[in-house]
Amino acid sequence: MASDRPVTLAVVIGAHGVTGEVRLKVFAEDLSAHRSFNGGALTLKALRDGPNGAIARFAEIPDRTAAEKLRGTELAVPRDALPPLGEGEYYHADLIGLAAVSETGEAIGTVVAVENFGAGDVVEIERPDKKRFMVPMQPAAVLRWDEATLTVADGWAE
Repeated sequence: MASDRPVTLAVVIGAHGVTGEVRLKVFAEDLSAHRSFNGGALTLKALRDGPNGAIARFAEIPDRTAAEKLRGTELAVPRDALPPLGEGEYYHADLIGLAAVSETGEAIGTVVAVENFGAGDVVEIERPDKKRFMVPMQPAAVLRWDEATLTVADGWAE
């Protein structure tokens, strides 16, 4: 995995109040472990739970006008700033872009997204003809993955 590749942990969804705080949609379990985002462009000063995510204050954002301009900004850290993973664990960012192959090694597409609709992660794979299909990230469907490929069990790629 590319250790310097940025990984998005949250996105600014709007301003909160008049003092420069922003509302965040958070994709990580613990955003508070990070103080610097986007290559040092944003420095986290405070973070608390909000009604639909989190409320954050950044040192570089002095008022509501500046906060409103951040709407849609992704907050990213380098991949190597994330905690190490245990056996069988993965970061979504590590799966996206992997070549998807069958059990016999035949190319079937590329992982383009990882979704979770409540029952566990599902990888979305795009075939060369641009058609997409989804496979649950479960041992019966995804046999293994590494830095280059994600191997899909026969029967899931039809």
